[in-house]
Amino acid sequence: MKRYLALFIITLLFWLLITLSLSLANIITGIAAAGVTTLLFGRYFVRKVGKFLEPRRYAWLLAYIFVFLWECIKANFDVAYRVLHPAMPIKPGIVRVQLGIQSDLARTMLANSITMTPGTIAVDVVGDVMYVHWIYVSSEDPEVYSRKVSGRFEKYIEKIFE
Repeated sequence: MKRYLALFIITLLFWLLITLSLSLANIITGIAAAGVTTLLFGRYFVRKVGKFLEPRRYAWLLAYIFVFLWECIKANFDVAYRVLHPAMPIKPGIVRVQLGIQSDLARTMLANSITMTPGTIAVDVVGDVMYVHWIYVSSEDPEVYSRKVSGRFEKYIEKIFE
């Protein structure tokens, strides 16, 4: 029951945040949308809702946002360099990244972060391994490329979601 209530509140707050309106019609519409969303997807929401009440997770989330933005900026310049360079120095390949995080939500966040970073795309997750397509495979050592691809995000995501 707690997770349904938590999902309802989060969905309603998200609705109010994206609409930026506190009119009665908007609040009623938000309550209806949050209710339908909760009824349809409540059983898939996280089981340990108490995690949402820990302030340190929000501090780690804020730090993660800055790390993610910095990595995206660096990756954008790297991809732009590779595209604009006359020789187009790319060495694409799919690498096998060993995951240290366990929860499905954390793995989803990691896969999305990798995919949203230019030059990498999360392809599949099988067990404790994520397969990632990388525009420039700079090392054949799994430990080195795992650290380059996911290590920058994984330590923050672990502190936020696990």
